[in-house]
Amino acid sequence: MATMTMKMPREEKAVSYASRYSLPAEPKDNDTNSNLCSGPVILLSHGDPTGFKPFWRSVGDKCKVTIDSCDFMSYLTDVGTVCWFLEKELEEAIRQLHSTVGNAVTDDRHIVVGTGSTQLYHAALYALTSPGGPEPVNVVSAVPYYSSYPEETNFLCSALYKWAGDAYTFDKEGPYIELVTMPNNPDGQVRGPVVNRNDGKLIHDLAYYWPQYTPITAQADYDIMLFTFSKSMGHAGSRIGWAVVKDKNVAIKMTKYIELNSIGVSRESQHRAAKILGAVSDSSQCIGANFFQYGKSLMAERWTKFREVINRSRLFSLPKYMEEYCQFSGEDSEPHPAFAWLKCNNDIEDLEIFLRRYKIMGRGGSLFGSDPKHVRVSMLGDEETFNLFLERVSSIQDTISNSNGNGI
Repeated sequence: MATMTMKMPREEKAVSYASRYSLPAEPKDNDTNSNLCSGPVILLSHGDPTGFKPFWRSVGDKCKVTIDSCDFMSYLTDVGTVCWFLEKELEEAIRQLHSTVGNAVTDDRHIVVGTGSTQLYHAALYALTSPGGPEPVNVVSAVPYYSSYPEETNFLCSALYKWAGDAYTFDKEGPYIELVTMPNNPDGQVRGPVVNRNDGKLIHDLAYYWPQYTPITAQADYDIMLFTFSKSMGHAGSRIGWAVVKDKNVAIKMTKYIELNSIGVSRESQHRAAKILGAVSDSSQCIGANFFQYGKSLMAERWTKFREVINRSRLFSLPKYMEEYCQFSGEDSEPHPAFAWLKCNNDIEDLEIFLRRYKIMGRGGSLFGSDPKHVRVSMLGDEETFNLFLERVSSIQDTISNSNGNGI
């Protein structure tokens, strides 16, 4: 890590997915909060987008795919293209969807498919830093940054690049890469690059730049733009992401990385993604069958309910967002982010640890390079989990307020 003065995130040990968010101990019989702790664990630490399942269940067989045992047996799709393992039908569906939504320029751009946007992030780092120099290239992002960036960047101990922390405090000379997440994960704010030097390169993570989360104010047109099937459509299990890349040589290097890393991307998953993306594009102007209309309505309703609960007390607070004109929907609306960046306003020092006592598993602010009085909670889960979360937060607020007698 860089030896500059900055607030660094706490390190996480290499542990399994299941053990990373282990359950808190059961309350003792004499615990005054035992009623709050007696329910099921509410897992909100990951953005698992199961809240969109009712829509896709209602679609029925419209997005059904049939794959014969002899289909997709070859590694190859088209060796004459830059990304030789990209299914043509998926490329066409991606370009059509971005054209329909108006959230990204794809004309005269190269599409690179990956196993989720995480693989594409590594491919982009490789493409922008190889063949390497005397020192690893510093990688930065403005606080609060996506919590997985530090771990993902340093995981392979690459000699090509290294994590250097907060873009706001970065002052080292030499080349650098800045990650710009728009809208930002975890706080949902729309922001641009911070460092702004001639020797820097940018990667724009646009996983949440879709109408269900934020107004589409312009077509994004950046050098490298990362998108994911998980957050755009809610199909996390298919493990499909794509990059829209301006420079052909960068796209070739990204393709080479994926070739060496996984020898391509599942053709079956690409086929399914193409079918779903195409159906969403075709139905985007249909009332009732419009996925983005459904997603926006769902997220807006959840944010309204959550704010109503939070506003009953001064214990917690949420970010405020401004209305903007959405070019896709043709109306003014405010963002409804995939995550809530919840802040504690009293003397609780670590909100993640505090909520774990009540079996609410969020992701603490320290992991985002920020204040531990913040915690990120997912707004994307199933309806039952979300409603249980609202009930438990409301009960926590009542309990704390009653014990203090002052509403805090």
